[in-house]
Amino acid sequence: MSPINKTSNNLKLVVLISDTGTGTNLRAIIDGINAGKIKAEICTIVSDTENALGLEHAKKYNLKVEICFKKENLLALLQKLNPDYVCLAGWKQIILDEVILAFPNKILNLHPGLIPDTVDGDIKNPDGTIALWNKGMLADKAIANFLDKKATFAGSSVHFLTLNFDFGPVLGRTFEKIEPNDNVESLYTRLKKKENTLYVEVLEKLCK
Repeated sequence: MSPINKTSNNLKLVVLISDTGTGTNLRAIIDGINAGKIKAEICTIVSDTENALGLEHAKKYNLKVEICFKKENLLALLQKLNPDYVCLAGWKQIILDEVILAFPNKILNLHPGLIPDTVDGDIKNPDGTIALWNKGMLADKAIANFLDKKATFAGSSVHFLTLNFDFGPVLGRTFEKIEPNDNVESLYTRLKKKENTLYVEVLEKLCK
């Protein structure tokens, strides 16, 4: 199967995946394209390993795949592909500064925390409490931090990658209320569904 809406008029997306992700954001993007919400096409899926779960989606939908084992090779690959946007979806390699500088406001990242609009600013949860940024934390550690800090809400942000680590123009945020009996798995399961929806909504706006 191939994603619909694949025409020369659509924007080109490259999605970066690895074996640390489960492929849900990639699947959400594919579904968003097929539903006509995202006016774009995935020109290539780039993985840093041949064992990424997301590669099953690539195979199912006949999407082109490139394997990039070394972070030093990513810039040349992306320059060859020349995408309109690069979507990180479970990518574990460090994105080198040279890549960020070559694709300003084109690399989207989903961070498991509530990134403020300014470095010294705050984001409020729906109940008015201060939201946690979770700067420098990966998924499981970030979710655990929401619970350890007794936060009332968990949340995630989609933002453009910048040279300032885990900070950049925020394109969208989502919140999930923390329940009394939540653990990392139960909380992240609910939040992940909202993350998938958020990613599609952000791309829908960018690709109009």
